[in-house]
Amino acid sequence: MPYTKTILCLANSRKPGGHCVAGREVVQQGFDAWVRPVSSRATREVSDDDERYRDGSLPHLLDLIEIDFEIAVPDRHQQENHQIDDKHYWKRCGIASWADIPGLVEDVSGELWLNGSSSTYGENDRVQEANLDRFTRSLYLVEPDDLALIVAEEGAQFGDPRRRVRAAFRLSGHSYTLGVTDLPIEQEYLAKPNGRYRIKGALVCVSLGEVFHGYAYKLAAGIITPQRTGRRQ
Repeated sequence: MPYTKTILCLANSRKPGGHCVAGREVVQQGFDAWVRPVSSRATREVSDDDERYRDGSLPHLLDLIEIDFEIAVPDRHQQENHQIDDKHYWKRCGIASWADIPGLVEDVSGELWLNGSSSTYGENDRVQEANLDRFTRSLYLVEPDDLALIVAEEGAQFGDPRRRVRAAFRLSGHSYTLGVTDLPIEQEYLAKPNGRYRIKGALVCVSLGEVFHGYAYKLAAGIITPQRTGRRQ
């Protein structure tokens, strides 16, 4: 049977063909489980049309969004997935403030999923496909230590001049360097010179993505700061 959930949007990140949206369900008592709205397409991305509000605008971080769903579609480590009913507009029910967010921070007492595998420019940023069945969740909201955004031409020596943004931080004594898929943050920092930029007081929504060439990659899907909560992006 179709059903409706309201979520606090903590990620609306880029994904090939569209977006990956995720948030915590809003219930009478406060906030409940993570929810990731997905489409019926094989690659599960949510398009602009899928997530559009009736006035034509698109969701932002910290929007409270009412969404119609058709069915829960848990998939391996991504147990939070719910398939949207794409015949309905999404509805903004409000906007959360910074004061609403710190209570949602989660304690990761050990490794973030599983460490020990790193891409060429990342650190502890991926999990081998063979290990994914060990996990029943793919989303966390964390408060990292020593967060910095790194802007660099990672493939310059291989003839690839494209610049990329990564988030480097420490969490529970472990170091991470993850790809940033928060599009407004990418745009803001790609407008700056290459370098390393310290970010104080930020919370990060980290997501363990779908399998790509044998690995699921850990992503900085939403970067939330007190300053960002006060403006629309």
